[in-house]
Amino acid sequence: MPRFQSDSDARRLGEALAALRRERALSQAEAGRKAGMTSQGWGLYETGKRSGLYRPDVQRRLTAALGATPEELMSRQAILDPGPVPGPSLPGLASEGRAFIHAPAVTRRLQLSNDDLAPWAVSGVVVAYEPGRWPRRDQGCVIEMADGELRVRVYEGADAETLTVRGGPGGLEVRERLVRVATRAVSAVVARLES
Repeated sequence: MPRFQSDSDARRLGEALAALRRERALSQAEAGRKAGMTSQGWGLYETGKRSGLYRPDVQRRLTAALGATPEELMSRQAILDPGPVPGPSLPGLASEGRAFIHAPAVTRRLQLSNDDLAPWAVSGVVVAYEPGRWPRRDQGCVIEMADGELRVRVYEGADAETLTVRGGPGGLEVRERLVRVATRAVSAVVARLES
């Protein structure tokens, strides 16, 4: 059985667990609930601060909560940490074999064309959002539907089948339940820019 060689080994396996969770569009709270733990407990595994992530029983429990397998987790870790690149290195350049893993977050912008989210945001406001970053409760989000339509809403919660948001025609008081298979991606709004 593999053992931690350093804190960075635990961190890399935790990053692989986090990548699997994000691929399934689950928050830490949702994943933790499925595994029978708190979001904080789940987060400790993802940051490599909780021991036991290399134990087979723990891996089975955590990956089962994601609908994955321990093999997928280890495969994901290998993708995130391919090891040193063979060959000579150039002076002044360093490679740890993890290029682009910690690339700066990509932020996209979208201008609202209606008052469906008033007073949170009104027509003309530009929202900045980060694809791949899951929203918190009561945080704005941009939802890319399977048909390509983009919807800006306020996130309330989600389960395995549905996503619950507020906003849209009728204002912020309207709750909408979206079937997950009808959505392609959910991204957190990180800024509202007034014009």
